[in-house]
Amino acid sequence: MTPDTDDLLRQPLAAIRAVQDARLVETLSRCAAGHAYYRRRWREAGVDPATVRGVGDLRRLPLTSKQDLLAEPESFRLRCPDLPLHERALWEVIHTTGSTGAPTPIYVTTHDFHADLFQARRTAAIVGIRDTDVLANLFPLTPAAMGSFVRAAHNAYATGAAVAAALTGAPHGRFGIHRALDDAVALVARHRATVLWGVTSFVRRVIVRAAELGADFSSVRLCAVTGEASSPAMREDMRARLRALGVARPAIFDRYGSTEAGAMAQCREEGDWHNPAPELLYHEVVDPGTGRPLPDGERGLLALTQLDRRGTVLLRYVLGDVVSLTHEPCPHCGRNGDRLVGPVERTHELIKVKGMLLSPALLQAEIRAVPGVDEFQVVLTRRDPGDPHSMDELVLRVATHRADRDTLAATLVAAAAAATGVRPRVEFTQADEIYDPAKHVKAERFVDRREASERP
Repeated sequence: MTPDTDDLLRQPLAAIRAVQDARLVETLSRCAAGHAYYRRRWREAGVDPATVRGVGDLRRLPLTSKQDLLAEPESFRLRCPDLPLHERALWEVIHTTGSTGAPTPIYVTTHDFHADLFQARRTAAIVGIRDTDVLANLFPLTPAAMGSFVRAAHNAYATGAAVAAALTGAPHGRFGIHRALDDAVALVARHRATVLWGVTSFVRRVIVRAAELGADFSSVRLCAVTGEASSPAMREDMRARLRALGVARPAIFDRYGSTEAGAMAQCREEGDWHNPAPELLYHEVVDPGTGRPLPDGERGLLALTQLDRRGTVLLRYVLGDVVSLTHEPCPHCGRNGDRLVGPVERTHELIKVKGMLLSPALLQAEIRAVPGVDEFQVVLTRRDPGDPHSMDELVLRVATHRADRDTLAATLVAAAAAATGVRPRVEFTQADEIYDPAKHVKAERFVDRREASERP
């Protein structure tokens, strides 16, 4: 890795802003020439993109929702036939998903692929991934190419590290190339993997299974997890299990990011998320009602603008997460640029139960903090499933290795009641009945089984 890969992050904010302003003007010029969605949207809004001379003027442009992208992904693909070949040629197509699960294409040109490698190199420098590392790609092999699986190899390429893919996930197709959980465990041990790279719940399941099989995971030094919300308690649970497997100082880095923009990076565990490439990505935190940019420290919706993209191009794209921003130098590594400050809250995740708003994320964090919980699922149902008007019931389905199940159940009920005001019923079952890695990409931690039309 060359020593100047994070040079811009060592520059003053004014120098970073000058690069961002110049890149944005170039991007808007290309979009005005060949971006079907923004040409139409700006015309409808009466916006002249030529009046936007830097990121400080972005507020003049309308916000873009994920639903806008899902509704017409082809219109977000830049089409400028006069660009050089490497800026036009399609390198790959990855996919993002919405609430329906239908895949939406994200087009990546050769130029964009190089940019992804550049961002991955920066991310590796921040996190501390080295060219001597062996990355175990534990992301599932899905029917549509997902960014997480594809970019695991990109991160190895960019860093000069080695990578081995477990090829897990729900089997599909005629070739029978998917592998089982035990194969993933064996791959980590066989290749002496140093980095476990995958969806949080599956990486944890691999660690749990390694202990059950007596596998040698002593080579592992860190887990780079993403794809679903995790809590400090869950990450500490993973560290404790790795320590029991002989890992002296395991690290868990929570990789916040998206298919559309790639990953943000923590320079320390439980820290803020650095924007690794401010010359590629600009972030705003905006007021949910007005779209007005908010100052540092105020929480609002995160919106990103791609400053140097040629395939699918997104401007002021609202991700649906509530965070705050800071532009202060990082007190831990000294880098400049913007950092995302948590906790990350999804705007759609509050659920009403028995007339009270319940935070599934908070409830899950409390459950994970109880020792002995191997797997769990929160189920919201009706007390009488045959009566759509019967009372709500909260059920905790739990898998455990503990023998004192009555004590564990009482502890879980108390923890849930303290977090939400609702006392659940606890059911014990097998781990695979809750989360089977051979069938599911992610663990489904919260399930609402009430009829949609009857939900409060």
